[in-house]
Amino acid sequence: MIPDLIVLAADDLSAFGRDPWWLVIVKAVLIFVVLVVLTLFIIWFERRVVARMQHRIGPNVNGPFGLLQSLADGVKLALKEDFIPKAADKVVFVLAPVIAAVPAFVTFSVIPFGPEVGLPWTDRTTPLQLTDMPVAVLFVMAIASIGIYGIVLGGWASGSTYSLLGGLRSSAQMISYEVAMGLALVAVFLYAGSMSTSGIVAAQDDLWFGLILFPSFVIYVIAMVGETNRAPFDLPEAEGELVGGFHTEYSSLKFALFFLAEYINMATVSALATTLFLGGWHAPFWIDEIWEGANEGYVPVIWFFGKMFVFIFLFIWLRGTLPRLRYDQFMAFGWKRLIPIALVWIIAVATIRTLSLDDGIDRQYLLIGIGVLAVLFLLLFLFGEDREEIDDTPVVAEPTPGGFPVPAMPAGGPVRGAAAPLTFDTPISSSADAGAGKEAHADG
Repeated sequence: MIPDLIVLAADDLSAFGRDPWWLVIVKAVLIFVVLVVLTLFIIWFERRVVARMQHRIGPNVNGPFGLLQSLADGVKLALKEDFIPKAADKVVFVLAPVIAAVPAFVTFSVIPFGPEVGLPWTDRTTPLQLTDMPVAVLFVMAIASIGIYGIVLGGWASGSTYSLLGGLRSSAQMISYEVAMGLALVAVFLYAGSMSTSGIVAAQDDLWFGLILFPSFVIYVIAMVGETNRAPFDLPEAEGELVGGFHTEYSSLKFALFFLAEYINMATVSALATTLFLGGWHAPFWIDEIWEGANEGYVPVIWFFGKMFVFIFLFIWLRGTLPRLRYDQFMAFGWKRLIPIALVWIIAVATIRTLSLDDGIDRQYLLIGIGVLAVLFLLLFLFGEDREEIDDTPVVAEPTPGGFPVPAMPAGGPVRGAAAPLTFDTPISSSADAGAGKEAHADG
C-alpha cells in the first residue's frame, strides 16, 4: 500500500514544472514580499502581545496601533553606523549574515499555501506553491541546516572570544534539536507514504497527523522552539557574558539580516508544522463538510496562515511566560529525553503501521496500544534522573603561595537545583525593635 501511495504522490507532482518563467518569478517575488511583510508584522505582534501580558502599552505611536513601528526600527537599523572590527575576517564577516538569511527564504519555496487555482484574467491554472519534489521535507531540513554555517562563521569571523563561544553554543543547540526534529518527522513519512509537502497535505484530507501522531507533534513543537533559538531556549543570547552571543560585533544592516533570519525561521517551522501535522491549507474543524468551497480557490490561504499564526502566538506566549533554561539542562533534555523517546515512538509507529496494513488487526486494539505507549512516554518525561549521594563535607583548596584565598568548592561538584537557604548566627531584630531602639537613643 505504501508504494502505491508513493506512486500517487509522484503523479501529483505533475502539476509542477509547467509554469512559464514569468510566473515563476512572480511567485518567488510574492514569497519574498510576504515574508518581509510577515516579519514586520510578527515583530509588532510580539511586542504588543508581550506588552499585554506584562500590563504595558507596547508600540502605539508610529501608524495606527503602532503598526509602522517595525518599519521605523528597520529604517533605524539601516541608517546606523556600520563598522567591521579590526581583528575580523572581513570577507567572512560580511558573508555570514547573508548565509544565515538566504536559506530562511529558500525553505518557503516548497511550502504549499493552497490548492491549484486559476489565474485571474487568464485560462491558466497553477498550484499555490513555487515548486515541489519527492523529498521536499528533506530539502527544507537540509537548507535550514545551512543557516547554522552563517551563525558559526559570524561568531568566528568577528575576532571576539565571546562571539566565538556564542556561535559554538548556538550551533551545538541547533544541531542537537535538528536530530529530534528529523526523528519526529519519520512517523509522518510512514503514514503519508510520501516526503513531498503537497503529498503529505493530501494525505491529511480526512484526519490530521497532529491527532493520530500526537507524540511526534509534541516532539516537533519542542524541537522547533529549540531550533529557532527562542525563549526559553534562547541561550545563544549569552546573558552570562552580558553580550548578544554570535552577533555581538554586528551592527546596521548585517545585524538586521541575522534578526530577519530568526523571525523568518519562526515562520518556516510554523509553516512546516502546519503542513505536516495540521492538514496544511485544508479547512479546520471540518468546515468543508458544511461549506463545499472552503477548500477551493484562494480561500485555503486564510486557513494556512491562520494555523501558522497559532504557532507564532505559541512562540510569543512562551517568551512572555518562561525563564531561560540552563544550557546543560537544555542539552541534556534534548539528548536524554527527546531523541530516545522519538526513536521508541518511531519503532512503535512502524510496528503498528505494518500490522495494520498486513495483518488487518482491529483498530480498537491499535488505539489501546497507542494509549499505553503515550502513558509510557509521559512517565519517561516526568521520571527524573537518579542522583548520586553527595558528601556534604566541604572541600577546601590549598592556598597557593602569594595567591589570593580560594573559597571552598561545593561538595560533589556543581550544585543542582535551588540554592541553599541563608542562615544567620545572630537573630535579626525586627523593624519595630529597630524603631524602639532609635526612640530610646533619641530620648537619651
